Amino acid sequence: MKNTINLLIVLICVFIKEVYSIKKIRYDRPFTNTLLYYEAQRSGYLPDNRPWLTQWRNNSGLNDGKNDGVDLVGGYYDAGDNVKFGFPMAYTVTMLAWSAISYGDRLNGTGYKEATLDAIKWGTDYFIKAHPKPNVLYAQVGDGDSDHYCWQRPEDMTTPRPVFKINEDNPGSDLAAETAAAFAASAIAFSGHDDKYSARLLKHARQLFKFAKNHQGKYSDSVPAAAKFYSSSGFQDELMWAAAWLYIATEQESYKYLGSIEPAGTRTMFSWDDKFVGAQILVAKLLYEGKVPADDGNWAEHKNQAEEFLCNCIQKGTNNVFKTKGGLLWFNEWNNLQYTVSASFALTVYATYLNHTDNILKCSSDDPPVEVKPAELLRFAQSRVDYILGDNLYNMSYMVGYGEKYPRKIHHRAASIVSVYDDPKPVDCQKGYQIWYYSDKPDPNILFGAIVGGPGKYDNYVDSRTNYQMAEPSTSTPPGLLGIFGQLLKVPE
Repeated sequence: MKNTINLLIVLICVFIKEVYSIKKIRYDRPFTNTLLYYEAQRSGYLPDNRPWLTQWRNNSGLNDGKNDGVDLVGGYYDAGDNVKFGFPMAYTVTMLAWSAISYGDRLNGTGYKEATLDAIKWGTDYFIKAHPKPNVLYAQVGDGDSDHYCWQRPEDMTTPRPVFKINEDNPGSDLAAETAAAFAASAIAFSGHDDKYSARLLKHARQLFKFAKNHQGKYSDSVPAAAKFYSSSGFQDELMWAAAWLYIATEQESYKYLGSIEPAGTRTMFSWDDKFVGAQILVAKLLYEGKVPADDGNWAEHKNQAEEFLCNCIQKGTNNVFKTKGGLLWFNEWNNLQYTVSASFALTVYATYLNHTDNILKCSSDDPPVEVKPAELLRFAQSRVDYILGDNLYNMSYMVGYGEKYPRKIHHRAASIVSVYDDPKPVDCQKGYQIWYYSDKPDPNILFGAIVGGPGKYDNYVDSRTNYQMAEPSTSTPPGLLGIFGQLLKVPE
């Protein structure tokens, strides 16, 4: 009898293990979905060799910049609209590049790294066009107000496509420095893969950083059309962020200037507008690797503030980030998952830096400080990502096209309107609202890999495309996911 009971216990344990292994989230499909999302957000002439999943998109924005005598075809649409906002796009490309860099050689030969580089290049090719002179950078294509007046597919746009730029008379240090960061990080990502292209990107990075330093001002003051949608809170974070990337790319002493920047204090989020956390983490990396002096300038304080932010995220700090009952890190009512992903990426990449230098994180919520090993940081980040992918109170995946239950009515023009391949008749500006926007039917096109704004403070989500705070995806949300997936993915030997 005793042996029978023991055997039964063993069988039950095996069953539980098998069930867990079946339900355990795999990261290959979400990884692929994320790359498909960036493919679907492309503007311009789309390549012929697209996976069938995004064949519902076609060429668009083919005359961008033409009226101003400049070629601005390409780049990425910002979110659910058809505007190309340069500021968040540059942040997106920087983060895509950081993710690719974080892979190292781990994903070589799997196709994932090559696909990530392709997504980066779609952005950097556009930025090269947008930077025709050292002190000129095109900031935006399209007008947010007129664009939001219509609900049309990118292929049907009838709205004006004005272009806006910064120059010596109308500076934008934040935009110029962020684009410099995108170029510098991308140059690192392409190094060893396409060295000629890497050198070209680095040349643009140097020019734009010099422009940002010598002609200071906020880009949203120079480009009022952007202020309503992506107003900048300042440009010191972008200068520090760009200098860090340029120093890592070149190791030139002139870019050590970032060590003299006054500490910004412990931040409450890491986002397209506030890059201090990212810059502080890069400083910490340089300190751990012994490439900058801890006892000179503000290097150590930048590192300390990065670590305080991370401790607050993992609930071991002095000012912890709010965590919902279901375990979601809560930062903002609007597009909260953007901040959750960036914080999770920060934890992931910091864990790799600690691992490589045989260090641990010390959180000062107690005396003595709590010691946190890199594996614990990675587990915490993984649990936030798993929440996004469906391991939450409602078993709801917030990545479109992943899992059995995910948002079906997202705030996105192209996804919500029948494909041009199924109905080539142009969609009228206002009729698009009447027929498609207010429809209660699921989206006719699945925007694989899109991360919606996400649930509320009480883990609640309303699946309606009119609920733009929760239901609109943006290109600045998913790039960090690729870096996290790259660490969690089991790569074949």
